[in-house]
Amino acid sequence: MINRIDHIAIAVQDLDVALGTFLNVLGCDPASVVIEEVPAEKVRVAFITIGESHIELLEPIGQEGPVSKFIAKNGEGMHHIALATDNIGKETERVTALGINPLGEPSTGAGGKQIVFLHPRQTNRVLLELVEPKDHHH
Repeated sequence: MINRIDHIAIAVQDLDVALGTFLNVLGCDPASVVIEEVPAEKVRVAFITIGESHIELLEPIGQEGPVSKFIAKNGEGMHHIALATDNIGKETERVTALGINPLGEPSTGAGGKQIVFLHPRQTNRVLLELVEPKDHHH
């Protein structure tokens, strides 16, 4: 079951500049930000906590990753919406049965979470990500 919005991801050219902007706009404590690299996705990410959700800023590493290609095609901006679930396997099966195709198999993303993306052609041109927190993985 989908139980909340985990995060909204924004593709940015320069993580440090964008982080400064978002921290100012949101009035958040810089100490609450978590920054990490996700080599498999070729990104450097920053998570800013807002209540139970996050804003995730995505900076491409190199020219070959999906976020780099997204920025080259679309410019900076909203990249995806992540929806939290307690069982990514069951949710992936459920949406597949509805005819919505995942982009690959669930894999490990930022923060050790299990993730899988759904094809935006089937979700009104919005890239959706299913996310299972690390402590829920079956």
